[in-house]
Amino acid sequence: MRVLDKEKLLAAEAVLLQHLPKSHKVYGFLHSINRSKPSTLQVLVDTWPDFKVIICKPDPTNKQTLNFPNKVSLFCMDEDVLKRLLTQENAIDWGINFRIGGMDVSHVPLVTKVASERQVNSRVFTSVRLMYLQDISHLVSPPLDRETEERITSLDLSHVELVNNTWKFGGGGKGFRTIENLIANFPSCCITDEKGQPVSWILVYDYCAMGLLYTLPEHRKKGYAKVLISMLAKKLHTQGFPVYCFIEEENQVSYGIFKSLGFTEDPSYRAAWYEFNF
Repeated sequence: MRVLDKEKLLAAEAVLLQHLPKSHKVYGFLHSINRSKPSTLQVLVDTWPDFKVIICKPDPTNKQTLNFPNKVSLFCMDEDVLKRLLTQENAIDWGINFRIGGMDVSHVPLVTKVASERQVNSRVFTSVRLMYLQDISHLVSPPLDRETEERITSLDLSHVELVNNTWKFGGGGKGFRTIENLIANFPSCCITDEKGQPVSWILVYDYCAMGLLYTLPEHRKKGYAKVLISMLAKKLHTQGFPVYCFIEEENQVSYGIFKSLGFTEDPSYRAAWYEFNF
């Protein structure tokens, strides 16, 4: 097991690029880290340079780690290697509460079995589809009138509380700090009202996925979501970001919106967020 330094993180990013879309989440984390975005993660592999498993996990040497939720992400090309890392090399700290996000559901039986053997409880937090834009030319641009276009801007730090209070997984202090980090360091788009206050918005997670799409109830059914997704997708592409998102399986509305805009999915791939030691 080996922790990657800056030079090797760049090389690992190039390897993961060849395994999209299944490697999207870990690739997104490395894409952010390699572009000097703030991170509380440590990245390790089973061996170097021909790794079969790569894991992002909380960095025990980073004092900021305690200020954010404990998140783990992994990409695996050999489940026997993954089993060895989890059972023999203590690649994950099972003594803390954490979530493995965007995990390929094919690895769930192994990971939950290892957790059970260590007397660590687990539960599915959410199941998701991975939607991605294969090529920017596939993006469908929705109709946009001049009045709406003039009200499109980026979120700023004065909007953290608003976004946190409407975020399904937010509301607390760690949620506030998460949103604060995203707005300060990653692209975002919003549509404002006549007073300049956001009424619809979309952000980018620290693993580069589009997310937190939300429109205030009184401003819905105006096509704002499609406009913002399209605008942010173009911005991400221009800035060299991957263009993708995770959508909860039961959220058929968002799935339909992204699909209508040219996003696709690999039907053989499903991912999930699992929580451990809760």
